[in-house]
Amino acid sequence: MPTRKKHATKARKPPRKSKMVKSKRLTPGQWFEKLVAVQARLRAPNGCPWDREQTHQSLRTYLIEEAYEVLEALESGNDAKFAEEMGDLLLQIVFHSQIAREEGRFTVAEVIREIHDKMIRRHPHVFGETRAKDSAEVLRNWEQIKAEERRISGGKGDSSPGDGLPKEASLLDGVSRALPATLEGFQLTRKASRIGFDWENSGGVFEKMGEETEELKKALEEADHLKTEEELGDLLFAAVNLSRFLKVDPEIALKKANAKFTRRFRAMERLARESGREFKDLPREKMEALWEAAKRSEEKAHSAKMIGAQRKG
Repeated sequence: MPTRKKHATKARKPPRKSKMVKSKRLTPGQWFEKLVAVQARLRAPNGCPWDREQTHQSLRTYLIEEAYEVLEALESGNDAKFAEEMGDLLLQIVFHSQIAREEGRFTVAEVIREIHDKMIRRHPHVFGETRAKDSAEVLRNWEQIKAEERRISGGKGDSSPGDGLPKEASLLDGVSRALPATLEGFQLTRKASRIGFDWENSGGVFEKMGEETEELKKALEEADHLKTEEELGDLLFAAVNLSRFLKVDPEIALKKANAKFTRRFRAMERLARESGREFKDLPREKMEALWEAAKRSEEKAHSAKMIGAQRKG
C-alpha cells in the first residue's frame, strides 16, 4: 500500500526492558492475530478513511507491486528489507481477507486452513504412505493430485479458455490467464514438461528459436502485420521455453535486463551532460559510443566489487 507520512512526535522514553522482552516472546501466531486485529481496526467505522475505501479491485495493483518489491529485496541481500517487504505482502492477504470477512464470504482463518490442508494433501510422501524417489516424481504426483482435486470439484476455479467452447479437463488447467505473458508461458511449458513433453536438451530449443527467427523475417518481408505479430509471439514463447529449460525465471531475467538498460541509459545521459550536450541531440554514432563507455564503466565497477569481495573473503 502507499507509504504513509510519519507524523513528527516528541522524543519518547524507550519502553522498559521487561516490555520489550515480552514483545519478542510472542509467537508467530500471536503476532499474526495482532496484525489481523490492526487491519480490522483500520477498516472499522471509526478507522482509517483510506483503508475503509479499499476494495478487492482497488487493491489489485498493490498486491502485484508488493510481490515485485519482495523479489527486489531478495536480490538486494538485505535481510531487514526482505523481511519488511514480505510483511507488506502478508498485509495484502490480511487486507483482502478482512474485506471478505466483512462481506460474510470467508475469513483469514479459512485462508490459512485451505493452504494448510492442501500442503498435507499434496505431500503424501511426507504425511502419508506414498513414496517419492526424487523431486521429479514429487512434481508428477503433485500434478496428479491437483487433477484429481479439480475432477472432484468439477473444475471450479479453473481459468476459462475464453473461446465459448465446453471446457474439458487438461493438464494445463490451473495456469491463470491473468499471469503476465512470460510467466503464463513459463507455467504452461513447465506443466507440459512434467509428463515428458519437452526437448531432450537446450540445443533443440536454440534450433527452434532459429527457426522462429527465420519465420519472423519472412513475415516482415511479406509486410504481413498479423503474421509478424504471430511469429514474434512464437519467438518469445520459444525464449520463455528456453528460460524454463535453463531453470531461469523469465520474468526475473527480463526485469534484470530492464534494470541494466535503465542504468546504462541514465549513465549515457549523464556522460552527455558532462560534455555539455543533451543526449537526445547527439548523432547516432555518438550515442553508440556513449553506450559502450557506460557498459565498460559498469563492467569495471563490477570487477572492482568482485575483487573487493574476494579480498574480504
